[in-house]
Amino acid sequence: MTGSPPAPSPAGLLGHRPALRPEVLLSAPLLDGPATVHLVKDPVSGASFEIGPKEFFLVSRLDGSRSLADIGTEYAHAFGKRLGEGNWQQLLALLGSRRLLAGGPPPPAPAPRGRPLEGTLARGTLRLVADADATTARLHRALRPLLHPAVLAALLLGCLAMEAVLAASLGELADASGWLLLQPAPLMAVATLMWLSTALHEFAHGVAARHVGGTVGEIGLRWRLPVALMYCTVDNYRFLARRRHQLAVAAAGAFANLLFLLPFFGWWAALPEGDPTRRVLAALLLLGSAQALVNLIPLPPLDGYTMLGHGLRVTRLAPASSGYLRLRMRDRAAARAYPPRARRLYLGYGIGSAALVLLLAAGLAGAVWYALTT
Repeated sequence: MTGSPPAPSPAGLLGHRPALRPEVLLSAPLLDGPATVHLVKDPVSGASFEIGPKEFFLVSRLDGSRSLADIGTEYAHAFGKRLGEGNWQQLLALLGSRRLLAGGPPPPAPAPRGRPLEGTLARGTLRLVADADATTARLHRALRPLLHPAVLAALLLGCLAMEAVLAASLGELADASGWLLLQPAPLMAVATLMWLSTALHEFAHGVAARHVGGTVGEIGLRWRLPVALMYCTVDNYRFLARRRHQLAVAAAGAFANLLFLLPFFGWWAALPEGDPTRRVLAALLLLGSAQALVNLIPLPPLDGYTMLGHGLRVTRLAPASSGYLRLRMRDRAAARAYPPRARRLYLGYGIGSAALVLLLAAGLAGAVWYALTT
């Protein structure tokens, strides 16, 4: 194939010791519908594709130290089948055509980014920095002392204590939020602080990714009038080796939202009841806590949904659950062809997410009723 490295002659094929380029990324196994897949990505070109467990078994062992014969023996022990030279030629041709093999032609350069400003006045994006990964790396270096596990644990305990106190004062916070809606100047101040908290949420994802070995692709501003929000695109954290690192990246935004509230919580607690400033702070604390905690709900596109997918090693959890439930209603025999784990996960998520939506709708209706009757 064009762009493929020269293949060894068939006679010496099994003695060949090919290797993937060291920067090629391989993911952990992910459940995708009834199948288990692994993601393969070339971080230079940005191209990615999926392979099955058997292909992953072979590709992950192409390290330059083992011959194809050695890998074939391991494969035969694992799967009870020995590969022929035609299978190897097909696999090497695929990897070569995608320029993933060491010693072959270099991968194509990534396409240049588009213009920093794209879209219209009503809807668009604005890229704010030329090198988002370098910018996030500088921010990570500045914040590194705060990212020590002991410091993070202390901050997390502080956030949990704050939320416990706020839960006990929910009546005051709700009354203050209702009052805020009728006060234009304090309302604008709180809205500005909430917008800043949203920006910190996005930067926190990027800093957490840098801390555990991920990369950041883009930082910018996205708007759909009348709303304009910051965004930070994290690359490659699907390929982090440790599940807890993936969870940390996904949870970092909500954690940053709670950290942002801590100084305002201290200010609120120090003020006497009836102080007008305490009212404004109470509304900010309720809205800010809701912003953080709602993000942890396991429904798309929220961070809690991403965390659940990482925790369960599942990709496309919501659409796969929906597809399984529709199949289950139409053809129970076909649905039973899914692996037992897939059946449990998709049925559980389908029922659980439906119940959660109903619960949230009931809670929202209750909150509206409370606001209208008090």
